[in-house]
Amino acid sequence: MKPTSPKVVDLLPALMRYARRLTGNESDAEDLVQDALVRAYANADSYQRGRPLRVWLFSILHNVFVSGTRRAAVRERFRADAVAQAEPVTAPAQEQMVRLHQIEAALTALPEEQQAVLHLVAVEGLSYQDAADAIGIPIGTLISRLSRARAKLRALEEGAPAVRPGHLRIVRD
Repeated sequence: MKPTSPKVVDLLPALMRYARRLTGNESDAEDLVQDALVRAYANADSYQRGRPLRVWLFSILHNVFVSGTRRAAVRERFRADAVAQAEPVTAPAQEQMVRLHQIEAALTALPEEQQAVLHLVAVEGLSYQDAADAIGIPIGTLISRLSRARAKLRALEEGAPAVRPGHLRIVRD
């Protein structure tokens, strides 16, 4: 029996997760997914048979976000949320919730392009090639961004700077 391809409705939870990562809140994520699905429907004739539907939809979702008119406003709200989450928490009752907030703050501290690749690979489980295709970047660029994101998270976890002193040189003319 031949396995069936996923339907768009089956991919909605993954699209929403990625949209929440990009926008930082539920309401904007819903708008982003809706806009992406409208664009996908309007451009259904550009879908290439044989290409994974999931990757195609992630690509559209990503492109809608990047080219959206609300990009600056979304970034500002995202930064404001990060600042609010970075405030000290007093006597947490649930250690797991505190840890989740710390992880969220660390992820939020990453540049947007690093957050996107980390989310697609680590949370959504896309292969490097599929994630690169979804974002529209070369696989080498994706691997580089992913490496920098992981290094920065490790450094934040250890309380050290992301780049160790002595690893960069100042080059003069």
